[in-house]
Amino acid sequence: MTTRFASGFGRAPFRQAALAATLATAAPIAAHAQTVSLASPDPYGIYTIQGENDAVSTQKGTSDRYYTSGLRLGWTSPEDILPAGLDNLGHVVMGQGRQRIALGLQQSIYTPDNTQIALPPTRSRPYAGVLIGTATLINDTALSRSTFGIQAGVLGPWALGRQVQNGFHDIIGDTENRGWDTQRSNQPIFQVDASRTWRLPVIGAYGIGVDVLPAVSAEIGNLRDSVMLGSTLRIGHGLDSDFGVSRISPGLSGGDAYRNTRTFAWYAFAGVDGQAVGYDALLDGSTTDYARPSKIWDVGEMQAGLALLYHGVRLSYTQTWQTQEFRGQKAGLFNFGSLALSAKF
Repeated sequence: MTTRFASGFGRAPFRQAALAATLATAAPIAAHAQTVSLASPDPYGIYTIQGENDAVSTQKGTSDRYYTSGLRLGWTSPEDILPAGLDNLGHVVMGQGRQRIALGLQQSIYTPDNTQIALPPTRSRPYAGVLIGTATLINDTALSRSTFGIQAGVLGPWALGRQVQNGFHDIIGDTENRGWDTQRSNQPIFQVDASRTWRLPVIGAYGIGVDVLPAVSAEIGNLRDSVMLGSTLRIGHGLDSDFGVSRISPGLSGGDAYRNTRTFAWYAFAGVDGQAVGYDALLDGSTTDYARPSKIWDVGEMQAGLALLYHGVRLSYTQTWQTQEFRGQKAGLFNFGSLALSAKF
């Protein structure tokens, strides 16, 4: 899905390229789309809860492997109520359009493929927890969505990965995972990211439409440096309600914001993306007790799912299939399920 980098590719050139890509992604790209404004601002805020887990998999016998759990809470403001400074910043960076700010808190948990031994397998994915707060400016036109955001948090024991995972295992009567003593030490995290998604109608007849959502994104920081290109194909009713469903980062995501364009809307979707990863602290960083795995620079994803919107509530399910992130990763395409529920108030 992407072109593999040469083995001598260093982090410094990639960081420069990622920074340039982040700034370029945030800048206005399709000037004609920026002149198309939405009819009136959406007066409703949006509250979102989302969970992702590898227990929902098309593979047999998967449990607590690699990216094993993601949890996220989010709030998205009504349109065009931002303080003047933020409003001006959004227009300078992303062009004209209806603007929101989205705030969120998310936790991601990672484990090796064998969680029942105290010392994880050599060169498997290390134990890690990441807890991050997010703040994102969203700029919408009738045909595009642009975002520019910052993320700050912690990688390590303070992210409470051990407590959440083993605490849940206690509740359901499952065995606890035994290698958390080898997890990464505490490290502050700071990231900057930007994205642009276009909504390109293809055909519509008898109330059913088809569109394509090409997207580009970039992020840079001390957790992950990457750039991503992807596209999603959708078929359904009321495709102008949003720009695709949300994902816990990193990944192809349309975000939490949507509009009430009709009483009931729905769509099925399938997408693909390619990610070039220059640095990943979860794989490139040191561990205390065993050798780290060798990261793969290019990662591809496929995803498919369904979204339902009814009276201001959006429910979506996504299944994601992911190529290997490090050498020696087992079981072919790793995959996990994602369920998100949002409501307007």
